Parts: sequence; structure tokens; C-alpha cells
Amino acid sequence: MDPASQDDARILDRLFSVLETRRQERPAGSYVVSLLDGGIASIGAKVEEEAAEVIAAARDESDAAVAHEAADLLFHLWVLMLSRGVEPSRVYAELARRFGVGGLAEKAARGGQAGGGGR
Repeated sequence: MDPASQDDARILDRLFSVLETRRQERPAGSYVVSLLDGGIASIGAKVEEEAAEVIAAARDESDAAVAHEAADLLFHLWVLMLSRGVEPSRVYAELARRFGVGGLAEKAARGGQAGGGGR
């Protein structure tokens, strides 16, 4: 990974930091604050909407559109994680734990269940 890519990879940590600041400072008119105030059900609905938009873009649109929709999905997923108090480091650790383990072997190790639901 070149240095620019390493900086790009840190954007998710920077995003989470900004989201935490919005939650703490609660600026007037903040989209993040409005999402957090809506609770898990509201944020979850937005995550579902954005996931559907990624799929639609992947099926019917340009690579740029897929990247745009994926960024929206990651943003809303990070808001959901913030609302639950799940730090990005926990996601990174889980991905690292799975690295090098085949998908079917990893799923079998969990008894065929994704953490809390189907995959």
C-alpha cells in the first residue's frame, strides 16, 4: 500500500472522530445529531436504505456511483456503531481475526451463524 493509500485507509478513523465530536457538541442542524436522536431503528433503516442503493448501483450504474453509495453506507454504518458505542478498532480486530480464514471455515466455526443474524 503506498503512503497515500495508508492515509486514505485512516479516513474511517477520522470519520468516527468527527462523528463522536458531533455527538458530544450537538451542533444545531447537524445531520449526525438528527440520526442519533432517531435511535437505532431510524439509523438502521438508513443503513438498510444505503445498502440497497449500493446493490442497485453495482447492478446498474458506474463504478463511481458504486463508490459514492458505498461511502454513504459506510458513513451510516459508522453512525450506527457510534450509537451502540462500538469503536472502529473492534471491527478492525474482527476483520484481522478472520484474515486468512476461509469464509466457509469461519462460518462453520460460528456454528453457521453470523454474529446475531444471517449473512
